[in-house]
Amino acid sequence: MQSNLDPLAQEIQQYLASEHFLVFHSMSRAEEESSMVFWDTERQPDYKAFLDCALQLGVRLVHLHVREFSPRHREEALLHLEECDLARDEKRALDKRINELAIYEGLTCALELSYDFDSRIYVFELRTDWYDDWHDVLDEIEDAVPEEEGDEPYGGGYYSNN
Repeated sequence: MQSNLDPLAQEIQQYLASEHFLVFHSMSRAEEESSMVFWDTERQPDYKAFLDCALQLGVRLVHLHVREFSPRHREEALLHLEECDLARDEKRALDKRINELAIYEGLTCALELSYDFDSRIYVFELRTDWYDDWHDVLDEIEDAVPEEEGDEPYGGGYYSNN
């Protein structure tokens, strides 16, 4: 996988224009509470095949999300790291991993194409390997942030009084 998806994002945008797709520049739709179907980019990495499906279905509106890795991402992670309940060595190791990723600031780390059809969202998503590593770091930080009193456990923690 490339370390910068920007050239591919530009290529995709040119292709969308040449095929007369309507492009809606959106936020990521991968978190939506909808029925989603993900394209197998491991075995079928060609975005043109994904878009050909849309064309054959008569879909012309495509959502495009291009994510750039910014200094803000690292700064926020470092702030959360300070709140973590970790040993000093573990914090230092995570701090080092976070700061090593600074070389990717300004690069495109993920892109997502999607379209709606028959009450489903069809998604083509690519992420760089280093961006997956970034999410591993964020998961480690999230797991180490102590719960404050009154915080509900993940999943809502709602119990009926009935």
